[in-house]
Amino acid sequence: MDQVLNLLIPGIVVAGVFLAGVILGRRLVKQPPAPDEVLADARIEAQRILARAEEEARALADTYRDREEATLEHRRVEVGSIEDRVEQREATLEQRAANLTQREELVIDKERAASEAVAEAARAKEEARLELEALAGFDSQAAKDELLQKVEDEARRDAMVLVRDMETRAREEAERRSRRILATAIQRMASDVVSETTISAVALPSDDMKGRIIGRDGRNIRTFEAVTGVDLIVDDTPESVAVSTFDPVRREIARRALERLVEDGRIHPTSIEEAYEKARDEIEQSIRDSGEWAMLEVGITRLHPELATLVGRLRYRTSYGQNVLNHLVESAHVAGMLASELGVDSTEAMRAAFLHDIGKAVSHEVGGSHALIGAEIARRFGEDAAIVHAIEAHHNEVEPRTLTAVLVQAADAVSAARPGARREALESYVRRLERLEEIAQGFDGVEKVFALQAGREVRVVVDPGILDDVGSKDLARKIARKLEDDLQYPGQIEVTVIREYRAKDFAR
Repeated sequence: MDQVLNLLIPGIVVAGVFLAGVILGRRLVKQPPAPDEVLADARIEAQRILARAEEEARALADTYRDREEATLEHRRVEVGSIEDRVEQREATLEQRAANLTQREELVIDKERAASEAVAEAARAKEEARLELEALAGFDSQAAKDELLQKVEDEARRDAMVLVRDMETRAREEAERRSRRILATAIQRMASDVVSETTISAVALPSDDMKGRIIGRDGRNIRTFEAVTGVDLIVDDTPESVAVSTFDPVRREIARRALERLVEDGRIHPTSIEEAYEKARDEIEQSIRDSGEWAMLEVGITRLHPELATLVGRLRYRTSYGQNVLNHLVESAHVAGMLASELGVDSTEAMRAAFLHDIGKAVSHEVGGSHALIGAEIARRFGEDAAIVHAIEAHHNEVEPRTLTAVLVQAADAVSAARPGARREALESYVRRLERLEEIAQGFDGVEKVFALQAGREVRVVVDPGILDDVGSKDLARKIARKLEDDLQYPGQIEVTVIREYRAKDFAR
């Protein structure tokens, strides 16, 4: 406080002197007095101003000192209060620290006791396990393994039963729907069945004609075989000769040429060549007409001319005795009806089925399966990708990815598998049945195997001491998968395993 007064008083004095000078100056300006009087008045005025300034400064200093003392006292009280609170908090913290230390000691003691209890329980459990193992005669690991094995067997058995039930329900539903669809399509489809061979017979008006056909020193028959590229069989069969070759188009040309020669009666090398040229022109025109007829029959109006010609060539080709062109027309109708029954557009399915065997129209000089060859031909002539895929997938060379491909497979199987459509040689038929029985006989637990219904069903009798019910179901599935991998066949083969009950699966 004294320092503040010491700073204020000189300032106040200087201000008073300055004011006195100002007043004195104003008076001198108004009325210039005598120098002595001026000095005396200035001193008096200065003393008076100085005295007044000192009194004001003391009053102000007293007021400021009182206010500062009050503020300091208030702060002193606040600091004291804060110190009390700090001391109280320090005491509380010390108490809490003591409590935490006590609790920590209690927790440590409890943990130690718990650890000892756990160790004691583990020792007791181990002693009990050892006593139980001694009483039972085997250790706990063996019991655990046996229990796990039993649980696994039960779970596997339950899973097999569940799978069997689900497959049974799914198969029953699929069979019900497929039977309805296929029955509807097959009943609506009615076509003639024609069986053809590799030999064509030509009727003769008399046996004297055979000598003309042979000619002098066999000149005519050699010329005929060289021009037509077929074998002409002249044997003891009365009033007929045979034209033999594996190329059906060439065989048909030769047959027509020979019929024309027999009808004319003049047989010599020149007439043979002329008859061959005319017959070839007729067959080529017949091929084009057959392609156009097939397109009209199926309802296809837009087709590349080369594809139409290839389709017409199939009129003179057969598959297991079934005419391939008729097979294509029939497959197209079946595919269209199946698509209609399923509620999808039938145009694409009919076109794909109509072209699915187009690869059979080319000769053996083009390597590969007829499905892949046909797909390449269709792709080359601008067919859609869906049509190409259906062609290449109809014999599973490529996995079918579209509904059209599946419909083509079904239509092909329906047309080929219906009664009377195809015929197989007895030797290949017997070999197929033997192969069926051989594959099924190769599994463990099989006692007898019977191939029935022309190889459409395989019945397997198993040893009940080796296979249980679930194993029988699994065996049926394995045999069906083995047949799918090792054999090629139209339609499906039903596999029946006979034990206490019959478990069925189907190789598709």
